[in-house]
Amino acid sequence: MEITLPDRRDGQAAQTLDLGAGRCFVIIGANGAGKTRFTTATAASLGEKAYRLSALDALYNRRSGTADITSTMRKRLSPQVLAQADRGEPRPTMLELLLAQLMHDEMVNLIGYKLAAADGRQATLRSTRLDKVIALWQDVFPGNRVLIDSGKILFSRGLDMAAYSPLRLSDGERAVLYYAGAVLYAPNGGVIFVDSPEIFLHPTLTNSLWNRLETLRSDCTFCYTTHDPEFASSRNGAPVVWVRDCDPTADKWDYDILPPDSGISQELYMTLIGTRKPVLFIEGDGRHSIDAKLYPLIFPDFTVRSLGSCNKVIESTRTFNDLTSFHKMDSFGIVDRDRRDDCEVAYLRRKKIMVPDVAEIENIFILEDVVRAMAAIAGKNPDKVFGKVRRTILALFKADIHQQALQHTRHKIKRAVEYRVDGRFSDIGTLEKHLAELPAELNPRRTYEDFCRDFHSYADSGDYNAVLRVFNQKSMLTGCNVAQMCGFKNKDSYIAGVIAALRRNAPQAAAIREAIKRTLGVDEQLAQAAAEK
Repeated sequence: MEITLPDRRDGQAAQTLDLGAGRCFVIIGANGAGKTRFTTATAASLGEKAYRLSALDALYNRRSGTADITSTMRKRLSPQVLAQADRGEPRPTMLELLLAQLMHDEMVNLIGYKLAAADGRQATLRSTRLDKVIALWQDVFPGNRVLIDSGKILFSRGLDMAAYSPLRLSDGERAVLYYAGAVLYAPNGGVIFVDSPEIFLHPTLTNSLWNRLETLRSDCTFCYTTHDPEFASSRNGAPVVWVRDCDPTADKWDYDILPPDSGISQELYMTLIGTRKPVLFIEGDGRHSIDAKLYPLIFPDFTVRSLGSCNKVIESTRTFNDLTSFHKMDSFGIVDRDRRDDCEVAYLRRKKIMVPDVAEIENIFILEDVVRAMAAIAGKNPDKVFGKVRRTILALFKADIHQQALQHTRHKIKRAVEYRVDGRFSDIGTLEKHLAELPAELNPRRTYEDFCRDFHSYADSGDYNAVLRVFNQKSMLTGCNVAQMCGFKNKDSYIAGVIAALRRNAPQAAAIREAIKRTLGVDEQLAQAAAEK
């Protein structure tokens, strides 16, 4: 099936969406981007084939701007149901009209059966829409029953429970009831447009419900308008139309179809483009990591997304930047320095990956300006507190120089071997010869001694910043006693104190934020990005 999308704002021809064998597509966009208007225009181009649903409208008689989304549903109601509705006060909701229509069809079917039987004709009770609604309801909500009593649809949670009316159902239950009944009245071969299909529904229920409904109306095409990337990505590779912006006076849009196989997960892609902010990928799990707590407060104008490993950050930043001609947004990453040398850091920064001038993220919390700011917040003497922290860090580093040099040597040798082994070789003999020469070329002892010499010079000269750049030691933040000197119980409460100062924008927050940006080389990265535009 082919669907012609609305006019484009850039003057290019309107795009055509070829669904092939697929039976659904998704329209997604940020709040205010114009996706509801876009959906309305798309539906209008299909005429009588378009059929629109909205649980919010149906449950609460809400009118959606200039167009009543439920109007296509009203066209499927019988004159008797509509006449009864027009006499009702207050005006019944679309869900109530739908239930009335289901019961009307049930009675017509039953009367037809009785008349045929009375005339001696072969009579068969057909399966009705209400039968299908009841079957789906009891499948979605096991243990719940649907009852018919005196021409009314009632519900019960068990054999011994009293029956109750639909008014006592939760919003989620009523939404399922509405969707189950409404899709059955869609025209044959129609396009069912669903506004916010996830509204009122628990995530564990949403996907399975719409899978069932798509199967129930396999003759129809479903179009979902949503801002939920998780739901959009659940539609199993369905085409996704991204609405960026619109010109409401001209009814033209800035939109595109998401590129398939972009190398980045569709859910992640849709999450990022839905924000319309530049993107910052970081390490960590997004909930418990220090990165996820710290960096959104340093970069409030960015969409910050945790991806786990540094490799995922690097790859996603590269992939997202390769697609800038499509999404037109800046993308950056941040990875820990760990034991990377200057060449590795320079390479990553050219790829818009920010690498702090400290070995790991914990070291950020003992940057000089951060320590001074936290001491001031605690009412302590910043010079005295930082002086003690500095002396302790230098002493800890000096005592651990040889182990630190060994770890840096291991990293450098490992990286060098990876680069050399990844080369192209014409035969096994060439590879053997190449590997046989490696020990002499790598010379690990010389590398180790070079690190020891450099590290001793940092300690002897008191180069605090150089020490933070190379000192990988998780216990350092505890060992330097900065937390207690600033009035905190332990390192975790000290880190939480820094986060709290940034969050409430304390007087010292600007100094903390500037120190962290400076160690990340933010100005250099943004200048590079501006030069590339």
